[in-house]
Amino acid sequence: MNWQLLARANTHPLRISILEALALDGGRTLSPSDLSYELRVPLSNVNYHVTELCRTGLVELTAERPVRGATEHFYREARTAGRKPKSAQLVRAG
Repeated sequence: MNWQLLARANTHPLRISILEALALDGGRTLSPSDLSYELRVPLSNVNYHVTELCRTGLVELTAERPVRGATEHFYREARTAGRKPKSAQLVRAG
């Protein structure tokens, strides 16, 4: 686990709340809309912090669903929490 990355990502109280909500009941998959309703926080704030948690590798995108002309994303706590997502890892050639 990358403790420095984990500490940086958790400096905002809303990010801690999001991680706690996703970890409840052994791990849940929720959309930012679900989290917004559950945490009683504006959707724009939740969406920003979920995106940042995903960028740091602490949550992962698990599904997408079309909803009224938009795409709803679903996230869960990352299985390898604290590691950078594959899209952010550098690949070295030989």
